[in-house]
Amino acid sequence: MAKSTRSQTIEYVEPIGARVLVRKDEPKRTTKGGIALPDQAEIPTITGRIVAISTQIENDEDFPLRQYDKILFHPKEAIPVDFETDNQLFVIPVEDVVAVFRRDKAPPPPKED
Repeated sequence: MAKSTRSQTIEYVEPIGARVLVRKDEPKRTTKGGIALPDQAEIPTITGRIVAISTQIENDEDFPLRQYDKILFHPKEAIPVDFETDNQLFVIPVEDVVAVFRRDKAPPPPKED
């Protein structure tokens, strides 16, 4: 029996260790004042949404990160993920997450008695 030569479709990427999977926001093509920028003058975008969190970080109270949080991150150690042709997924060490954007302050964790 011959093996299938068709490649398998990856459905989920799970970060391992102290890392998160982020979908990078689209780069800005205009300034806040509405001035259109040429491609070579693109404003670097280092924000994105968390798609998945490693189990290690999910259970760590020192890192208040949740799925779908919008974050600011340092892109130097970001590892691109070739998952889909039109996405911008990156695996990022949690130490490179600089800030989390939230509309209101996160509620305190429930106290265990």
